[in-house]
Amino acid sequence: MEKANIINITEKTTSSIYQWTFNLVESIGVHDKNAHILSATFLIIATFILLLFLDYILRFFFNSIVTGFIKKSKNNWDDKLLENKVQIHLSRLILIAIAQQLLPYIFIGFPSFIDIITKLLGILMIFAIYGVANALLKTLRDILRSSKAFLDKPVDSYLQVLQIFLIFVVGTLIVSAVTGNSPWSFLVSLGAASAILMLVFKDTILGFVASIQVSANDSVRVGDWIEMPKYGVDGDILQINLNNVRVQNWDKTIVTIPTYTLLSDSFKNYRGMQESGGRRIKRSINIKISTIRYLSNEEIQELKKIGLLAPYIEKREKEIKEYNEQNKVDPTVLVNGRRMTNIGLFRAYIKAYAVQNPDIHQQLTLLVRQLAPNEHGLPLELYMFTKGTQWSFFEDTMSDIFDHLFAAIKYFDLEVFELPASDDLRKHLNQKHSPSMLKP
Repeated sequence: MEKANIINITEKTTSSIYQWTFNLVESIGVHDKNAHILSATFLIIATFILLLFLDYILRFFFNSIVTGFIKKSKNNWDDKLLENKVQIHLSRLILIAIAQQLLPYIFIGFPSFIDIITKLLGILMIFAIYGVANALLKTLRDILRSSKAFLDKPVDSYLQVLQIFLIFVVGTLIVSAVTGNSPWSFLVSLGAASAILMLVFKDTILGFVASIQVSANDSVRVGDWIEMPKYGVDGDILQINLNNVRVQNWDKTIVTIPTYTLLSDSFKNYRGMQESGGRRIKRSINIKISTIRYLSNEEIQELKKIGLLAPYIEKREKEIKEYNEQNKVDPTVLVNGRRMTNIGLFRAYIKAYAVQNPDIHQQLTLLVRQLAPNEHGLPLELYMFTKGTQWSFFEDTMSDIFDHLFAAIKYFDLEVFELPASDDLRKHLNQKHSPSMLKP
């Protein structure tokens, strides 16, 4: 049994172009198969030159005329088309479409090659269509990013889902074009391998579900400040993709975490703080308990000279006097009845100072409270919010407040608790060995 020729040359041709070329070759003395081969070679070269010329024309049209028109336009969305090179992908698609019409005429004398050329051009056309569709999707993503409604939405996740779907469709069409079978038969056979596909694309599926839930619940947006100590995350979200989330920490390092960790693990989102317009101060001053005491009338009159504290002292004096008179309190014993203490006036002074401070948010919680005493003294906690969320502003405001309070505490004859230092030990030893402490 003879092997069939790979090149099956026929004498019957239906292409007028090919017939004209074939007759021209025969007129110079070349006949039979050689005439077919020479005719096809000539037409291949001519078509290649023609395609190069058409490619040049298309590039000139899109890169010069269309691009110039878009740049003159006042709209911004058409500029995104140029940034994602839609015009280049479109010119390639038109060129392949023209080649699909021309090349079958060239190989009309080689019917064995017509199927191969048709399949090859069909595959190239699928890739060209995918290139145009992908570029348009990227353009849509960029347009949505510039929109206020989608500024903080995970647009990249949606784009990647569509890209995966397009790649799946492209792969199915290519397999169908190569094998000659229907795409549905390929999809049916693919169902048997679904378990393997789910294993391979496990992270992608988890990321897809997570990005949808994150977007639906509005738990995280692009630009949010989040904190996840487990993964070393403490900064702003730059991008939410299908598979990962990119976060820029405050030290300018970039951390990438899987998207599904936003559902599986806990994290802190500071968006509420930023939207409220205030950042919380929650810091304590540890007061040495041994310095807490009642104040004498002379000391109270001296503290009245503090402008912020004078109205409070006058009000308290009136309330205490009325209470002690009604209950006939014996004033010779200080513990009887109601009296002012240095810690109480200091607490009132802190609150008055915070109320008049222009950098403290007055519409949010403002407290000065005592916490449970411990081995470090009595914690006097300041719980309030700055009138701004910027880090530098917050630190400066908090530092200014505590600078002032540490300096002002001495006016109330109070001391801040500190662990014993060398000066404390030296003072204690000097008191122990002073002459007044020695027995006669």
